[in-house]
Amino acid sequence: MLQRPVRLSMVALMAGMMFAQSSKIAPDLAQDQGSDVEVIVQYRRTPTDEHHRFVRQHGGVLRTTMDFMRAAHYSVPANAIKSLAADPDVAYISPNRQVSGMLDVTAPSVNATIARQYGWTGKGIGIAIIDSGISDDPDLRDPSTGNSRVVYNQSFGVTTTVDVYGHGTHVSAIAGGNGSSSKGKYTGVAPSVTFVNLKVLNDQGAGLDSNVIAAIQTAISLKDKYNIRVINLSLGRAVYESYTKDPLCQAAEAAWRAGIVVVAAAGNNGRNPLTSGYATITAPGNDPYVITVGAMKTMGTPTRSDDLIASYSSKGPTLFDHIVKPDIVAPGNRLVSTLGKGGHTLSHDYPSNDVSGNYFRLSGTSMATPVVSGAVALLIQQNPGLTPDQVKARLMKTATKGFPSYSVAVDPITGISYTSQYDIFTIGAGYIDVWAALNNTDSTTLPAISPTAVHNPADGTVTVTNGQSAAWGSSAAWGSSAVWGSSVWLSGASAVWGSSAVWGSGAVWGSTSTSGSSAAWGSSAVWGSSAVWGSTDTTSSESTAVTIYGEN
Repeated sequence: MLQRPVRLSMVALMAGMMFAQSSKIAPDLAQDQGSDVEVIVQYRRTPTDEHHRFVRQHGGVLRTTMDFMRAAHYSVPANAIKSLAADPDVAYISPNRQVSGMLDVTAPSVNATIARQYGWTGKGIGIAIIDSGISDDPDLRDPSTGNSRVVYNQSFGVTTTVDVYGHGTHVSAIAGGNGSSSKGKYTGVAPSVTFVNLKVLNDQGAGLDSNVIAAIQTAISLKDKYNIRVINLSLGRAVYESYTKDPLCQAAEAAWRAGIVVVAAAGNNGRNPLTSGYATITAPGNDPYVITVGAMKTMGTPTRSDDLIASYSSKGPTLFDHIVKPDIVAPGNRLVSTLGKGGHTLSHDYPSNDVSGNYFRLSGTSMATPVVSGAVALLIQQNPGLTPDQVKARLMKTATKGFPSYSVAVDPITGISYTSQYDIFTIGAGYIDVWAALNNTDSTTLPAISPTAVHNPADGTVTVTNGQSAAWGSSAAWGSSAVWGSSVWLSGASAVWGSSAVWGSGAVWGSTSTSGSSAAWGSSAVWGSSAVWGSTDTTSSESTAVTIYGEN
């Protein structure tokens, strides 16, 4: 009589253990017998020699320690993964995923030229560029001494710090090029910043999670030596689980906690036909702490009034967590910047994008991201005591919030038209305004965590909620209407917060939607485990075409 309940308890216990193990293993982690896989293991405490010894006992090899985020990179037999997951100290195991990379009118469009007139150039502020490297170029030197403003170089998983691909140099000059080779025409946002070159992408613009994480760890360790206050991540990949488990997101959060503002690309998947571009934010841009940047089009003019959203800019909410993203938008379409000296993959493959000299034209949220990184440098130069949360909050609150209801863009290659709505999941808090941010004196001591969208399947409505420990709504100065404004809430939202629905039943997330709702709120992702959605993803012809040619 007593044995049956015991047996049932044992069955339940075993089932619970199996569930616990499976919940620790990323859904895209292959567990085929007989093969070795590269994994990142996150622990509940800083891993010790005992943890590494346990992995070795199961045939694994330690590649890199990641103590700053309580993790380690190993090569292990696939058939040992379940045994590793059984360790109670193991929090999550994920594969070492692949990441890829994602100005004549740019600075005036964000009012950075006004900031320069008042002496705000980013001088003394270090930006860590985690990308394809940085090549030597006059635009990246100190014009008074001729010395390079790239003060540190290190590569991760690649053999050289030189930017053969061209992406990292282009990104760097958008953030802080001095325009010397163009007589000031193509000047970046913060032309006096210094750069820390942390190369993680190869000559084709591809890299791995472990390389990016190691680079972030290095940036944290060098923070005080080079006054690194900003990390620029113009790269990304697909989202496979909650940001709370994703090692790339956790590394970004560690930098944020260390006092470094992390700026990440939203992705270039805003034309995804399965979701009308919604729920396509890439990692680590899906993390609520980082500043996630979407792309605007300057329309070839220095004024802001005619600027429009780029239809390819990825939209929120994020998969799994439904975080409201992007946080902000900035110029990213057909931006001119330098590729530096020497041979470059991009220049060789796409000679029609050459502008003059070493200047080259590229598009994407990869290009919009350094615009914001440069703006961050200006704010911190002005007020070195600002925390990452205060910087994010000021940029979002002062962003321009006046937009049309929708706009239509035409792909210059295919001739296909794309319609974009100007809602919170497309433009976030609005269009960055550097001068307005520099003139803002509001402050907050609470985290500027991006809010969460909540879907009600009963009536198809969506509301936006916020933790009480977050900055938004904590006072009149940081109320939701001040940060997001009323113009970004469309289709039936009678208020910008609280119980009112963000979008009514007839909108994209409403009952008439046949694709968007199920993609964002469904239990499975809209793309497969082999998909990579970086801003310059060479596995996606659509993304590559966007990066090279932009749109009209």
